[in-house]
Amino acid sequence: MALLVSSVQFQPGLRIVYSVQKRQNPNNILHKRSQSKTRFSFSSNSINQRYRYISPLNSASINGYSVQEADSSEKLGVKWMEFVRNVFPGGNWWRLDVDDIGITAKPVTVVRALHRMWELIAQDGLLIFAAFTALIITALSEISIPHFLTASIFSAQSSSIAVFHRNVRILVVLCIISGICSGVRGCFFGLANMILVQRMREKLYSTLLLQDISFFDSETVGDLTSRLGADCQQVSRVIGNDLNLILRNVLQGTGALAYLLILSPPLGLCTLAICCALLTIMLLYGQYQKKAAKLIQEYTASANEVAQETFSLMRTVRVYGTEEQELGRYARWLGKLADISLRQSAAYGYWNFSFNTLYHSTQVIAVLVGGMSILAGHITAEQLTKFILYSEWLIYSTWWVGDNLSSLMQSIGASEKVFQLMDLRPSGQFVDKDPSG
Repeated sequence: MALLVSSVQFQPGLRIVYSVQKRQNPNNILHKRSQSKTRFSFSSNSINQRYRYISPLNSASINGYSVQEADSSEKLGVKWMEFVRNVFPGGNWWRLDVDDIGITAKPVTVVRALHRMWELIAQDGLLIFAAFTALIITALSEISIPHFLTASIFSAQSSSIAVFHRNVRILVVLCIISGICSGVRGCFFGLANMILVQRMREKLYSTLLLQDISFFDSETVGDLTSRLGADCQQVSRVIGNDLNLILRNVLQGTGALAYLLILSPPLGLCTLAICCALLTIMLLYGQYQKKAAKLIQEYTASANEVAQETFSLMRTVRVYGTEEQELGRYARWLGKLADISLRQSAAYGYWNFSFNTLYHSTQVIAVLVGGMSILAGHITAEQLTKFILYSEWLIYSTWWVGDNLSSLMQSIGASEKVFQLMDLRPSGQFVDKDPSG
């Protein structure tokens, strides 16, 4: 029996295979084959059938597939599984890298940020009060429209002419009131937003002017101008867009939920459960957008810092011919900005996927449960129609609240550094000293 069988490949045209036996037979003969492959084989005539040949690795196979192909297929499958696990919410791909920048701004809560904004526009409280009054009237008018719209349709079907005319007149009045108050609300909130941005920039600029000279040695010009420009501009939509739509949809959603619970408690509770799931996803999405917005502002400031340094030292750059290196520095920050924007877009896609799935689930549940209730005689077709309209209103109100709340968190995350700079104490030479001291 052979103790060892091996194959040695010297060159493509020459292969030597040998077998060492327990007993050497004197009748061993040397076989030489001179074909495309030359092979020398030491074998015994008596045990020639026991000769074993081991193929090289590149010809090994498993179930008809080569070993290399099987390994590559397995590696490809592992890579795909790892890719899906990383891209799925909560995976490593969603982690935001903050090692490249030194974030010194303290996290700002939504309540604290809104309080600071109110301090800037408190002297224009009458304008804010008028805007909120118009908002409440608009929300109440719009939330009443589906009720009278459905009543008008079914009164026309039942040939109730007087009821139909009354409902139509109410609808016309509600539409006019809603349109007028909506225009007033948008105008007043826009003015309040303009005042907020103007005073925030004035406050930040005046605070920076009163800092000690050593402060400007540690802070770059590009970073400070980015705070005055891009960061303050991020706050430009807080009052006019975010708070405006959040409060309006909170009022409308609350009214729709109360109407649904009165109309059909089981259906109302099902819709409420879906809205709670949507709100949970909304909070997670909003927190992620806040962190992403904070990083975007930091990367933008770093890119502006690189550009400012390059332009201020352009003569030196031209002498040493480092244009490519400076372009690489700037492109590095632009690449990081693109990565964060990609994650923001993907998160927004997941948010819309969740909303549409839950929204259509609400419709299906309303039709199924409502249809069985109609067959059982618990509700009428008019009540089911009202329920479907108000459930859609509630879901869309929840979506608008979530979308604008995430936008609000983005603005607050982008303005954290601004609030920190606004809180800086002025230099000692500008502080009024107490005469008695």
